[in-house]
Amino acid sequence: MKIIFFGTPSFAAQIFQFLIDRGIHIVATVTQPDRPKGRNLELSPSAVKEACFRLASESILLQPEKASDAHFLQQLETIHADLFVVVAYGQILSQKLLAIPRLGCINVHASLLPKYRGAAPIQRCLLNGDNETGVSIQKMVYQLDAGDVIDEAKIEIPQDMTFGELQQALCDLSKPLLLSVLTKFRTGIPLAQAQDSSRVTMAPKIKPEETEIHWNQDARSVHNLVRALSPRPGAWCWIENNGRKRLKILRTRVATQSGLSGQPGSLLSFHKDNCLIAAESDALQLLEVQPEGKKAMPVNEWIRGCQAAPRFL
Repeated sequence: MKIIFFGTPSFAAQIFQFLIDRGIHIVATVTQPDRPKGRNLELSPSAVKEACFRLASESILLQPEKASDAHFLQQLETIHADLFVVVAYGQILSQKLLAIPRLGCINVHASLLPKYRGAAPIQRCLLNGDNETGVSIQKMVYQLDAGDVIDEAKIEIPQDMTFGELQQALCDLSKPLLLSVLTKFRTGIPLAQAQDSSRVTMAPKIKPEETEIHWNQDARSVHNLVRALSPRPGAWCWIENNGRKRLKILRTRVATQSGLSGQPGSLLSFHKDNCLIAAESDALQLLEVQPEGKKAMPVNEWIRGCQAAPRFL
């Protein structure tokens, strides 16, 4: 079976490597064009492109600016692939493209569909404080994440798990699940279950204004915001500390002991390894932070470096 793999970030690259290591025949790899990165804005390849060069140099590499480009579609047609596998590619695929392979196109989506269709399913389930999520492998249709589900796998979410940790756990969960689905395709198109349209929820991309912390929320909601955005892009707040500065907060713990009260945003403790901030209800203990212009650090290191206790704004 000849497969074309579509993907861009590390999540996709790890799955790509898993398939290559298990002898899956990927005849072509499609990824986003090189993009400027870093302080010098030098053009850098995607994680999937790097994996392709390292692991599958015989695979045709394609990097269209737009996946709807007519010349690119012609290139895909000439390869005569049986199946397209899409993992976090980053572009909407046209109906013309989806109709090219004889067995269709499948997509690895990091939620239990129909819940959390869209670009940010992992962040949104953490923001909402969900206790469970998973991975769905669906047949692709032109409507966003609306295809029939071939298979899924579930995972529990500890209440302190961050976006980075959950993303890796879901990547690891995806690998054997996708391999199992590809095995089914060797004997034809596998059966799939239609999604229940009455249970659809959406997971739109995180907007910049959603990353700011507001202390007039309860501590659990702020905690969920922090872990949903850690390590990137990072939830942040303003502090007064020799000037008005941003402080990214990367890891927290909800403190619910009796006697913890104060105006939202007031500093309840700032000593040794304990930084405690009042929220609308309960309080939040900071565990890892990133001061403006500095690297991420444990909170005790940050406290030692402060000449005086900051004021949270």
